[in-house]
Amino acid sequence: MKIQIEINETLTEDEILIKCCCISDKILEIQKTISDIANSAHKIMFYKGNTEYYIAVDNILFFETDNGQINAHTRDDIYQVKYKLYELENILPGYFMRISKSAILNTKQIYSINRNLAASSIVTFTGTHKRVFVSRYYYKPLTSKLEEQRLH
Repeated sequence: MKIQIEINETLTEDEILIKCCCISDKILEIQKTISDIANSAHKIMFYKGNTEYYIAVDNILFFETDNGQINAHTRDDIYQVKYKLYELENILPGYFMRISKSAILNTKQIYSINRNLAASSIVTFTGTHKRVFVSRYYYKPLTSKLEEQRLH
């Protein structure tokens, strides 16, 4: 693979172009990584009542819907965000993933998964009593992502 950087002072914003003979998993992974880095500058504001909080997204265990609001769970607290889940999917780093219709999970914070073949599986986190349910539909993609992270 060849990597080139071309400086063009007439550009009004940076542009990244990927040239490839075909779309492969590796190319898609590169695109996702670049996108994650570009979006990491996007800050998510967290709220509790009238107070705004500045929390690193790495500290978020999961996001979930509750009575039409989106809650962000840390080990010790719950905050609200003013995004929909589908919007969060687009701005969160690649180690977050949808695990049900109502939740997005930080895969780096997982301690264990209690698999249940008949219903939703349960994810637990280190150092907290909190847990979240993974629907059967998302279980296999989640375990694949965890395996991929373990190998890198």
